[in-house]
Amino acid sequence: MATAEIRRHTTREAYVRMAEAGVFEDRRVELVDGVVYEMTPQESTHAAGIRRGRRVLLAVFPSEDFEIDTQLPLALGTDHMPEPDLAVVPRDPNDYQDSHPTGAALVVEVAVTSQFHDRKRKARMYAEAGIQDYWIVNLARNVLEVYRDPEAGSYRTRRVLRRGEQIAPLAQPGKPIAVADLLPAL
Repeated sequence: MATAEIRRHTTREAYVRMAEAGVFEDRRVELVDGVVYEMTPQESTHAAGIRRGRRVLLAVFPSEDFEIDTQLPLALGTDHMPEPDLAVVPRDPNDYQDSHPTGAALVVEVAVTSQFHDRKRKARMYAEAGIQDYWIVNLARNVLEVYRDPEAGSYRTRRVLRRGEQIAPLAQPGKPIAVADLLPAL
């Protein structure tokens, strides 16, 4: 999904205050690197990718230990509050009533037109936050990009996987996922 920048140098605290005050009205926005980005409306391809990814992750992560959040905020540092397409977060008995999750076992972005934003800005942000497992379901190329080993604001490991290959989430190493299950049917 493409994004458009609408404001610069905002802290997460100020961003939350603006949202509570109705500054963003009904617009879909997220905070990355202190910049508020407005996200474009979702097309069906993107929405279908999120649905597929959610079904796959629900089968891999036990519900007594994890939640599969869909486009919900993560509180990552002072200048970040992204709303990833999918985030596997530890289960909270209070459903994060008092604060958003501050990390995730796995973050997945579904990309149709947002590859640059997801590979550069978001990858740097997730690496800085210590997210060990970051995936981009790249629907434009029909591949899965897997980013691991965060260090100093970047990922040391990047793998591109195609249909016919499998990958297991770091938090569920014994449960491999077929890449084809994350991609549209041929």
